[in-house]
Amino acid sequence: MASTITFDKPRLSVLGMVAAPFIAIGKLLVLIAEASPKVREIERLNRLSDAELARRGLTRDGEIRRILGVSAAI
Repeated sequence: MASTITFDKPRLSVLGMVAAPFIAIGKLLVLIAEASPKVREIERLNRLSDAELARRGLTRDGEIRRILGVSAAI
């Protein structure tokens, strides 16, 4: 006996329609933030192990301060 799975179309609700522009703006802001050179540098730092940083004579805290500058204290 074969069975089929059907999916209903997502139902549009008033709340969903009101929230849609805010969700889109939020996604846009995340894309802009992730495109920042500082974020890319921090992602590169996160890929390095503590051993690799020590081998280079660096600390994770020091690199965060270097990348973020004054805003690292916030």
